[in-house]
Amino acid sequence: MTRPIDVPLISTEPVASVLRILALEESGHDHFVGHSLPQVRRVYGGQVVAQALVAAAATMDEGRLPHSFHTYFMRGGDPSIPFELEVQRLRDGRSFSSRRVVCRQGEKEILALQASYEGNEAGLSFTSDSPAVTPPEELSSALEIFRAMDHPVGRFLGKTTAFDVRHVQQSLYTQSDESLASRQQLWMKPRAEVPAEASQHVHRALLAYVIDQVMLEPAMRALGLSWMTPGMSAASLDHAMWFHRDVDINEWLLFDGACSNVNSSRTLVRYQVFTRNGTLVAEAEQQGMLRVPGNGQAGSGRWGFGVDAKTGQMRAGMA
Repeated sequence: MTRPIDVPLISTEPVASVLRILALEESGHDHFVGHSLPQVRRVYGGQVVAQALVAAAATMDEGRLPHSFHTYFMRGGDPSIPFELEVQRLRDGRSFSSRRVVCRQGEKEILALQASYEGNEAGLSFTSDSPAVTPPEELSSALEIFRAMDHPVGRFLGKTTAFDVRHVQQSLYTQSDESLASRQQLWMKPRAEVPAEASQHVHRALLAYVIDQVMLEPAMRALGLSWMTPGMSAASLDHAMWFHRDVDINEWLLFDGACSNVNSSRTLVRYQVFTRNGTLVAEAEQQGMLRVPGNGQAGSGRWGFGVDAKTGQMRAGMA
């Protein structure tokens, strides 16, 4: 049996629920069982990515941390069914280690992740500068928007969203951005403190967990879409991430995202993640699928949350 890494728990919801689902169950040698948060239609992709990182961490020597990973999302998961995470130990070299994690529900693979690990090493150093933006204290919280929605989905998100998200530009929750800009910035931090004893594995997994929820937004902003666009279909296809420095998930982190391309229903977005003092701690890049009805496309509206094109009622789902 391979023992999962320790994930310190708290009682303050909804952050407590996220930490609980990161505390995997052992199920054999390098095998683990994971469970999902309460969700509407599909397992949230960022959740499974975070759980895959936690599973791989259980097979690592102390001192080696993930510096990069690449993930393919193969199909949507059912949040009512537990899933198995199998870790393959690909290589342990003098400086780097490689792991592959496959997540399955029944006989079907829903995600495959490959990650590389390294210990701290002295050497050359350079980093990008962070953009100058409005501080989070002067911005509106997404929680205020969710709680103002006169609909069960708004109340659901207001209660279950574990991170406080504050957009520098107009948010896309209820309406599109008329500027059609391809770049956006936002701040995020958890709604409750993650315990001090949480390892860097847990902090990096939590960053991977939360960044997935905003990866499509620069493309949506550039196209004049919002999460309320009728009939819109959205999903993550593949996701890569690089950790440059240690992450403190408890502090306000600045996410600077830009869309470089949209075609054939595919989007490409990259984010840089900075600390409040301007230190670059991580980067992420994701190709997503984005469709809306018309122009030869038939958006199913099965992903994300928005308005049903036929009934006009709000509905929710998860990629």
